[in-house]
Amino acid sequence: MSIFQWNDSLLTGNALIDSEHKELIRAINDFFDACAQKIDGDEFQKTLSFVNSYTIKHFSDEEQLQVKYKYPNYENHRKFHEAYKTTVRNLMHEFIMKGVNDDLVAKAKHDIGDILIAHIKTEDCRLATHIKLME
Repeated sequence: MSIFQWNDSLLTGNALIDSEHKELIRAINDFFDACAQKIDGDEFQKTLSFVNSYTIKHFSDEEQLQVKYKYPNYENHRKFHEAYKTTVRNLMHEFIMKGVNDDLVAKAKHDIGDILIAHIKTEDCRLATHIKLME
């Protein structure tokens, strides 16, 4: 079962951003499914690694759009991306060192799930609106 549901409230109106958000949310849900199923070892690390690598890819793509369309809030948006990538890396390390436990799963739900959803609904929607106005 997915913790984070894709719905219209997450649509920014930009096809690339929306398709990548869907994939990122799917990856995050796969990670939480792996936690719930107590998957460990290589399979669990693959799931963690994909969340990390896809986050990096997505943020890079978004930042390229921001530069291309001269997004005025680029620097703040980039700083959020850097902090979020650090959070994901740190959580990956914690899961590898400590294993899956309820406290760490709750922390991850907030730090990589809830925060991303809030960012999509606010900052990424602003970015997509800016892009649309500039096209």
